[in-house]
Amino acid sequence: MQIIEGNLIAHDARIAIVVSRFNSFINEHLLSGALDVLKRQGEVNEDNITVVRVPGAIEIPLTVKKLAQSKKFDAIVALGCVIRGATYHFEIVANESAKGLTQVMLENNIPVAFGILTTDNIDQAVQRAGSKAGNKGAEAALSALEMINVLKQIQ
Repeated sequence: MQIIEGNLIAHDARIAIVVSRFNSFINEHLLSGALDVLKRQGEVNEDNITVVRVPGAIEIPLTVKKLAQSKKFDAIVALGCVIRGATYHFEIVANESAKGLTQVMLENNIPVAFGILTTDNIDQAVQRAGSKAGNKGAEAALSALEMINVLKQIQ
C-alpha cells in the first residue's frame, strides 16, 4: 500500500500571501501567524515569501488568480476577515471570495490556502486571529506547506 502524506518542511518553496487591508486589526495577526509558520515550521527562505496587500476580501480572488497565472509560486495563502453586519453584504463577500479562490485553485493546479475569517462579530474574529481559537492564518500556512509536498509526491 502506498500512502501519500505531506510534511511541513519546504525550504525552497515560493509562497505568496494575499492579505486584505480591510479589518487590518485582525488581518495583521493572521499575517504574523502565517509568516511565523512558514519561516519556523516550514523553514521557507524569507526571500521566497511575497506579501501582497489588497483593499478587501472581494479583491483577494483576482489577485490570487494573477499570482497563480504567473507560475512564480508553489502555493498561495489568502488572508482576510469578513465580519457580519446588518446587511446581506456579508454573505456576498464571504461566498464569492470562497468560490473565487476555489475556482483559481482548480483552474491553475496550485494550492490556495483559505485563511479568510467569516465571523458573526469582532470577538469571534479576535479569537480566531491568535486568541482562544488559535490563529487561522497560521493554519492556512500549514495547509499550504502540506499541499506543496503532497502535490510533489503525486507528480
